[in-house]
Amino acid sequence: MVNFKLSLEHVKAFVFDVDGVLSPVTIPMSPTGEPLRMANIQDGYVIQLAVKKGYHVAIITGGVGEAIRHRFEVLGVKDIYMGASFKTESLKDFLAKYNLKPEEVLYMGDDIPDYEVMREVGLPCCPADAVPEIKQVACYISPYQGGHGCCRDVMEQVMKAQGQWMNNAEAFGW
Repeated sequence: MVNFKLSLEHVKAFVFDVDGVLSPVTIPMSPTGEPLRMANIQDGYVIQLAVKKGYHVAIITGGVGEAIRHRFEVLGVKDIYMGASFKTESLKDFLAKYNLKPEEVLYMGDDIPDYEVMREVGLPCCPADAVPEIKQVACYISPYQGGHGCCRDVMEQVMKAQGQWMNNAEAFGW
């Protein structure tokens, strides 16, 4: 099993699922049946900060919708894989694009579609309310539920371990 705290120093990239990780498990639906995802502002802050600090950040989700793309593009995320039926293919593309090794990637997922991709990365993580199968493959389970700061939790830990947290003026603005 990977030692989470020791591995934080080697992270160069973050990859997140959306539903159940960056938004809560329960999602309101519009009258037309479109999911209305909620977003955690503190997760958003740390995502844009990580991008400014030079970390690679990707979204790999089975979900689709322009709201997803818009939310993460505004935060500076360039690699947004939507409608990903098999997430390992998207991960392979992301790794090749930036010449990353799997052990340099922290991935956070919460449900069965994340299982295989979590087994491929160096730091598989999950929110507190992930399903049992995902908790079994995670090397770290955040004390926060999906959509309630679990992304902030892991990203902040990495940046602190690497001396990138609140270390210059970039940290104090959007």
